[in-house]
Amino acid sequence: MKTVFAFVPAPGHVYPQHPENPNRLGLFKPPGHIEQVRVVPARPEEVGRVHTPQMILDVEAACKQAPAIIDFAPTFVTPTSFEDALLAAGAALTCTRLVLRGEADNAFAILRPPGHHAEPRRAMGFCIFNNVAIAAHEALSSGLERILIVDYDAHHGNGTQAAFWEDARVAYLSTHQEGIYPGSGWIAEAPHARQRIVNLPLPALTGDQGYLRAAEAVIRPLAETFRPQLILVSAGFDAHWNDPLTRLGLSSAGFFALSKFLVDLAGEHCNGKIVFLLEGGYLPENVANGIAAVFAALEGKALPADVQDASPYPEPDVSQRLAEICRWQGWQAV
Repeated sequence: MKTVFAFVPAPGHVYPQHPENPNRLGLFKPPGHIEQVRVVPARPEEVGRVHTPQMILDVEAACKQAPAIIDFAPTFVTPTSFEDALLAAGAALTCTRLVLRGEADNAFAILRPPGHHAEPRRAMGFCIFNNVAIAAHEALSSGLERILIVDYDAHHGNGTQAAFWEDARVAYLSTHQEGIYPGSGWIAEAPHARQRIVNLPLPALTGDQGYLRAAEAVIRPLAETFRPQLILVSAGFDAHWNDPLTRLGLSSAGFFALSKFLVDLAGEHCNGKIVFLLEGGYLPENVANGIAAVFAALEGKALPADVQDASPYPEPDVSQRLAEICRWQGWQAV
């Protein structure tokens, strides 16, 4: 099994005291035995498959006048942010192309700025361009007809959902903490797209056991119904129990188990074709451990023994929430 990765740390994309900063990746040590691939920046026309021409021009113009805040989240830009965002999208494209061509079995695009909040007409939520949506459009342009995006960032990926709101070729599933930014991602939010757009708002402190129950109860039937040819994963490590911005309950072992579940699901449905892309996560140790967990899952190995960070908090019972989601989607509750 050949795993590759791309690395875009974007050191120039930084704003004073902002949580989305290069230090997030400061503890990541590139694994020497896994090939790091060269990244070519995305072209504006590739970004334009997701974002409007005016939005792209607006971002470029804002960067020329940077530093600046362009969204209340706050989302910032610096003089290098336009090029950094094109390079991040390029990392997503590079990894996706290698997997589609069979030159890699799977891949991980470790990048910033993140992307899943960026909507077709605006940057928002620390995100400039929607990297995972751009990668999905690349796969569609290559001839694929069914792509599943799974987003386990602690925040709902409103931008990714918006990008494929009416596109039956792409299924989108998001697990996220209920009631936090950006205020979307409710169970009944997309009645026109049941069994294709699936939202799992989870109560605070939902952790390893709750996520694995959600995987079996909701992610598995979605994959069985949709039959994806490629799985893309928005991997946000802000669902860790001690992330400074959120209040979920995953541990690094939980990220490993969830990532392994998705890797195994790709093996069942799309010949193992899966690409992970970094989204949030605001404690450097959690990000480094989360990346290690994903690599272990991609390579079919165990989580490194030195990664021990179990949540000290009791988990809520998510049985009723999962049953509600299954009823709405038309699946039998597990």
